[in-house]
Amino acid sequence: MKVLVIQTAFLGDVILTLPLIQVLNEKLPDADIDVVLTPTAAPLMEGHPSIRSVIRYDKKGSERGWRALVRHVSRIRATRYDVAVVPHRSLRSALLAYLASIPVRVGFDQGAAPWLMTKRVPYQRSAHEADRNLALVRGLEIEPPPKPRPLLRPSSADEARVESFLRSSELVGRRLVAVAPGSVWFTKRWPEERYSALVKMIEDAGMSAVMIGGEGDEDVCMNILIRSGASHSASAAGKFGLLASAALIARCRALVTNDSAPQHIGVAVGTPVVAIFGATAPVYGFAPYGEKDRVLETTGLPCRPCAVHGGPTCPIGTFECMLKISPDRVMEAVVGVAR
Repeated sequence: MKVLVIQTAFLGDVILTLPLIQVLNEKLPDADIDVVLTPTAAPLMEGHPSIRSVIRYDKKGSERGWRALVRHVSRIRATRYDVAVVPHRSLRSALLAYLASIPVRVGFDQGAAPWLMTKRVPYQRSAHEADRNLALVRGLEIEPPPKPRPLLRPSSADEARVESFLRSSELVGRRLVAVAPGSVWFTKRWPEERYSALVKMIEDAGMSAVMIGGEGDEDVCMNILIRSGASHSASAAGKFGLLASAALIARCRALVTNDSAPQHIGVAVGTPVVAIFGATAPVYGFAPYGEKDRVLETTGLPCRPCAVHGGPTCPIGTFECMLKISPDRVMEAVVGVAR
């Protein structure tokens, strides 16, 4: 059997699709499972033991538009997949499976084009995203087990790069706390000055902060370190790919992050997560779900949550959801979960 999973959403969504893929691999041991991903997410899945191959689809870049969709349809049709599992509820994802003539197409009963699915599974709005995705196996007559932890497998080369970074930063042997202050959305970002205060508290407690982020987060992470006056901390922002970043987070006693992809990486590698939620809320189903993980949020605000993904500015100009979360409160959570 050949199975195609189509998930071209954000990086966090991709990580929360891994439990589904892992269960498909477990329950269908003779199946070859391929996955359609964006180029951003692809490195995270290449070499994963549950996945045969990754198909890159740059839907917002070089492969934007209908011509590229048709090219992908032709390639996928030629592989003659038996089953498509489509957790991404977009028209493009549904069309990819439908136009490729995959005979069994499993998706949700809500979304852009549920009628293009041959088997529709109820979309559980109140469930965690990992559970929602996992429920899709019911379309293949499989009863979903309790959601497993998504597994990420950094290579030995990734581990070696992390070890080299820690040695050059004189952090080997120190108690590390990963700090990931970035997000695409402004209203998901706890303010930089709060992160600087937190980094100082981490050092005052005898630990070291390791700043985590992509190339676009380099300046923010360095500014936070400079403002904190840190002397035993370092920034890894922009230095590593996704799996090497996962390997680095795995070396830490805790991870502090906004509601963004690093929280899901933390869950995947088993590092306790302190997640700071502002404009968004755990009710949407994207909170970390490790045993020791903590979500910090400001409850009782009539304006919150104001968006599923966050936004460029606070709609009412107060930003109370973030400003009412103090560095002391975050540090208390770090001490409480640190392993």
